[in-house]
Amino acid sequence: MDLIFEYQSQLIAGTIMTIKLALASLVVALFFGLLGAWAKLSSNRLAQRLAGLYTTIVRGIPDLVLILLVFYGGQVTLNNIGAATGLWGYVEVSQFVAGAGTIGVIFGAYFTETFRGAIMAIPHGQIEAGISCGMPRSLIFRHIIWPQMVRFALPGFTNNWLVQLKTTALVSVIGLQDLVYNAFTAGRSTDQLFTFMAAAFVIYLVLTGISDLLLRALDRHYSRGVVRV
Repeated sequence: MDLIFEYQSQLIAGTIMTIKLALASLVVALFFGLLGAWAKLSSNRLAQRLAGLYTTIVRGIPDLVLILLVFYGGQVTLNNIGAATGLWGYVEVSQFVAGAGTIGVIFGAYFTETFRGAIMAIPHGQIEAGISCGMPRSLIFRHIIWPQMVRFALPGFTNNWLVQLKTTALVSVIGLQDLVYNAFTAGRSTDQLFTFMAAAFVIYLVLTGISDLLLRALDRHYSRGVVRV
């Protein structure tokens, strides 16, 4: 325990970085998820095919491969373009931006299916009733589609979010000083790797518990007035 207290600032900094990375990637994932769900449910065949291609490719490639590809391949590509065109000099891709963007795009594919299923679960008659009452599309979305979509999507969203939170640990491979990176560094420098990995294990469990409590509260909020059989 003395070692844990000695390196607590390093572990706290890593935990904060992990939370920032998870939240930033969540924003990206929600954007791509909603966009993908809209494309799959639209009547536009091109949009449907592009969304299907996106989810198929992203879900078929290992997360770590995509992270490494974006971080190293993206940096090389940007520098080659800059050298060829003279538009910019040397560009160094941020580990945080590469990690958050890649994880967001990856889980956007999973959220696409979650949101698509949630929207399809809404009784179509309710939407038709809103249209017949003269409600504009914005009001139909805000008062009919969104509240029910959130309620139907929450079980799948919770699972995706918890997996996404764990996936942030992969970004330590490209040098981002998150919880896993800092715990591993402290453990290797003190020859007490198990102790610091156990500390990281406990911190991840705490983050998971907090996430579960918040999402349960959100579920209760959007389930008000719903009679469960």
